[in-house]
Amino acid sequence: MNKTVLRWLLGLTLLAAVSAAVVLRDRFDAAALETWVSSAGAAGPLLFMALYALATVLFLPGSVITLAGGALFGPVWGTLWNLTGATIGASLAFLIARYLGADWVARRAGPRLQSLNEGVSAEGWRFVAFVRLVPLFPFNLLNYALGLTRIPFVPYVLASWLFMLPGAFAYTWLGYAGREALAGGEGMIRNILIALALLAAVGFIPRLVKRLRAKPSATLDIPGLSARLGGDMGVEDVVVLDVRDAADFAAGHITGARNIPLPELKNRLAELEDWRDRPVAVVCRTDKRSAQAVQMLGEQGFKEPLLVKEGMQRWKNDGLPLSVD
Repeated sequence: MNKTVLRWLLGLTLLAAVSAAVVLRDRFDAAALETWVSSAGAAGPLLFMALYALATVLFLPGSVITLAGGALFGPVWGTLWNLTGATIGASLAFLIARYLGADWVARRAGPRLQSLNEGVSAEGWRFVAFVRLVPLFPFNLLNYALGLTRIPFVPYVLASWLFMLPGAFAYTWLGYAGREALAGGEGMIRNILIALALLAAVGFIPRLVKRLRAKPSATLDIPGLSARLGGDMGVEDVVVLDVRDAADFAAGHITGARNIPLPELKNRLAELEDWRDRPVAVVCRTDKRSAQAVQMLGEQGFKEPLLVKEGMQRWKNDGLPLSVD
């Protein structure tokens, strides 16, 4: 069979299956899942993982299954079965997307999308780890999206399994604690408190990861800025962005600087498009607001934003020339 035809058939089958799953999702609840798994006897864990994987591929909510896994199997085995089922489903979605669409995306990707794809591929497992710990996108959709990149399959699987573990354990314990609460078992309050503590810890992980991933700002002192503007070297190889308020800028600024007050910067980045690949020296009165601007420029893909240490206060104290508008 022609490869293109096979892809179309697989795509249409997947679309029909997802549509049917969405229509029938009201029948997919914890009670039904428990009945199916219990009726399977010793094969219950295998059936559970298969259902979890299928639900992941068909965009059904994984939270219901994860909580049910904790209630059915307890915190330890429940975490293992939940995590394995989720990883199998994520792997299948990844492979389906790669087979169906990766070549098409590669052929039609523009320069910006191509650059993004190369950046994601260069990060490899580290990017997978980041998106698993910091849920920026819905889990089911993310699995397909990552399949359209050039991230290798094995690092994707291993990083997914490992870095989904904290969330899987927290939500599995929550399901286990809920079952204990309904049954009125010993240690009910303790289990609920542990579940809440785990959820709080999982909620803190994104902030911790972002902080660990944040690159320290490149800095430039005032003598260095003066030299790079041509004062000593005669070569201007840096552009200056002044993020002070307009009134402060008008009272005295570095010659040639562009003034965009910090509160307006996010909405005016298009004005700096020609600076995207140049060193951009960011100045304010001191360092605090300019550091925020440097971070914003870095997040928006500017190649070399530079934090000017001590800002305009030091520039004035050193008696360096000012222009007045």
